[in-house]
Amino acid sequence: MASKNYYYGFQSKTKDLALVEPHDEECVVDRQRCLVTKIMSEFQEYLNERSNHLLGYLSNLKYHLTDLSPLLILLMNNVGDPFKQSNFGMHSKKIEVAVLDWFAQLWEIEKDEYWGYVTNGRTEGNLHGMLLGRNLLPDGILYTSKESHYSIFKGARIYRIELPLKEKLFLNKDKPAIINLNIGTTFKGGVDNLDHVIKTLEECGFSHDRFYVHCDAASYGIGPLFSFKKPIGSVSVSAHKLLGSSMPCGVLISRKIHMTNFSTNIEYIATLDTTISGSRNGHTPIFIWYSLNIKCRIGIQKEVNNCLTNAKYLRDGLSKAGISAMLNESSIVVVFERPLDREFIDYWQLSFLEKMAHVVLMPHVTIKMLDDFLSDLVQKREIWYGSGEVQPVCLALEIGVSNCDSSIHGNH
Repeated sequence: MASKNYYYGFQSKTKDLALVEPHDEECVVDRQRCLVTKIMSEFQEYLNERSNHLLGYLSNLKYHLTDLSPLLILLMNNVGDPFKQSNFGMHSKKIEVAVLDWFAQLWEIEKDEYWGYVTNGRTEGNLHGMLLGRNLLPDGILYTSKESHYSIFKGARIYRIELPLKEKLFLNKDKPAIINLNIGTTFKGGVDNLDHVIKTLEECGFSHDRFYVHCDAASYGIGPLFSFKKPIGSVSVSAHKLLGSSMPCGVLISRKIHMTNFSTNIEYIATLDTTISGSRNGHTPIFIWYSLNIKCRIGIQKEVNNCLTNAKYLRDGLSKAGISAMLNESSIVVVFERPLDREFIDYWQLSFLEKMAHVVLMPHVTIKMLDDFLSDLVQKREIWYGSGEVQPVCLALEIGVSNCDSSIHGNH
């Protein structure tokens, strides 16, 4: 591992990044352009190095979008509803709708029964799904796991949806239920059982018009874990995690019937206001469309299978080294003990939570990266724990006794 402090991010060797107006006008433009170009070259070099050590986040760096680079000099704004043209002509709405049609078919909802749009990421999709649930069931109570993405709790605050401390449906049968279903939790990669949730709702006396289910699918949107043939209301997925993209983006699909009283006509842009954002990125639908055409469903599935294989490889490697580790079924997230060294965490860009850290096995993560990481971790642990003065933490509560290699369990 290189000895370098990454905590403060990119540091230019050329100059401070603060924007300062020049004192003279002579040759200012040429001089500034030369300076900025040099700084951006340094920044690109920094990002290239960082991309070789990105292990802890749901970000897929395996994408090839260079064919689209000429479009980056053009402004594209998909303002308003994707299904209604605007008098702002520089947009990619037809391409956006083609992307939405692909996901609608994947998630088994008819073309004339769905509505959706390309979002700027998971949070926006979740906020929109929750807003639909709130509009349909104004006095509904939100039920979600404590493992849910932070955007769900943000949405509860924004929309002032009641969030019970104890998730007991039968105690609140007098109020409708808004359910957030996790199709891959953020930190542990756990998947909620949709059929079990719906069965529980029905057993507690909730008819289908008294509950709304939003599925937060994150990067798990390709697998057969949910379908609109079941009584769900909306699905959100992150495309930059699932497919890879140089810009954060996502997809939200909902039932068209739920949008009946949701839209507002905005005359001066000649379209409908139906989305969380007004102005919307017109490039990201093209990135998604391009990736879907190049990879196709079979190519994406191959990537997923490779990620699952690599997740087992890392889990087994950690276990063989006597390191507590957990991998949920059909997950690409390996949870293990949090490293003691913050420099190590920042170098490998690990996400951490209390006593845990995790690696997310995205398509760009290679076996060589994993071998380098394991070797680095084992060497560091010898420094941290070799004297015996400090012991590795017990993770039995967080990941289960069977996955915990703490000496107190005798699992060594």
